[in-house]
Amino acid sequence: MAREYWKPSNMLAPVPAAIITSADGEGHTDLMTAAWVGTVCSDPVMVSVSVRPSRLTHDYIEKTGEFVVNLTTRKLVYATDWVGVKSGRDLDKWEAMGLTKLESRCVSVPGVEESPVCLECVVRHKLPLGTHDMYVAEVLSTDVDSSLLDESGRLDLQRADLIAYSHGEYYALGDKLGKFGFSVRKKK
Repeated sequence: MAREYWKPSNMLAPVPAAIITSADGEGHTDLMTAAWVGTVCSDPVMVSVSVRPSRLTHDYIEKTGEFVVNLTTRKLVYATDWVGVKSGRDLDKWEAMGLTKLESRCVSVPGVEESPVCLECVVRHKLPLGTHDMYVAEVLSTDVDSSLLDESGRLDLQRADLIAYSHGEYYALGDKLGKFGFSVRKKK
């Protein structure tokens, strides 16, 4: 296999394309798309999201210390892209995209009703990293569309039809290729 040097860039791709919802504590809310989102701990459940300080979402997270990570789907791909390129300082993104606010259980920030999974988060750490600040947050509650759960209570990725982001492009997630530990299980 031939190898070549690339200057450092985000080569860990694809990544989730999530809509981050935030609020200022005074009744204003915003939506923004983030691709730099990930799970960082399982107990307690914690996630990270990286946001540019110039974004309205950054201002709101700074004010309240809360946000919601809303996973996105094939049906939401247009809205996902649109809320990522428009500013909430200029217009109401909820209204423009016809998205519905979902009341959260543990934070003052709404989720996106059309999202199959909404993670209610409270910031525990902030790490300035250059162009972005990374917020490490504890997930206090998870709201899942129950019609997308399989018989064991897990999210059925095929039915959820989640999307991912890679180098400026959106992709639908593909077929199931295996299950944890399948490579070492005894054949029946």
